[in-house]
Amino acid sequence: MKCHLCDDRGCYREGKVCKKLPDLTSRLSEEEIKMLKTASEIEKEFYCKMTRIEEVIEFSRRMGYKKIGIAFCIGLLNEARTVAEIFTRKGFEVFSVICKVESIDKETLNIPKLKEGKEAVCNPVGQAEVLNEKGTDLNLIIGLCVGHDILFQKHSTAPSTVLIVKDRVLSHNPAGALYTPYHLRRIKGE
Repeated sequence: MKCHLCDDRGCYREGKVCKKLPDLTSRLSEEEIKMLKTASEIEKEFYCKMTRIEEVIEFSRRMGYKKIGIAFCIGLLNEARTVAEIFTRKGFEVFSVICKVESIDKETLNIPKLKEGKEAVCNPVGQAEVLNEKGTDLNLIIGLCVGHDILFQKHSTAPSTVLIVKDRVLSHNPAGALYTPYHLRRIKGE
């Protein structure tokens, strides 16, 4: 499918079926149906009224989540501290794990370094394992590198969402490249 090329959007307005998929309800667990319902309720009640972090808090409350995990990049330590403080104040038990947990030198895995000397490799699998051990209900990703976030999500037993996407050029706002003609032209190769 190439939905990005469609101007009809009949799936949104009329429930038009362009591709027949197996019945959604037969493929979802009760927990997944609850997630869909909760997300839709929050959208309906707070559309354009809540920030992403407020929506995550509300979603977590309605889902009955108590333990929140935070997997974060060392470069966003202050942001992770602020998020942990907010969730703690809202009554959640918060566990966090930094990207360099139980790290080893990049040389050991033949990974390129930014500079000479010892340089620790990030450990997104270890981050997931630490939060898995804590039995978190939901994990938040704050600024993990591309690839590291993928590995973290692959190994996390709890559902996870990205709260802050790392973008060193655009102050962690990757969508900014789509709205800035200079960046957009450069990315497109124009």
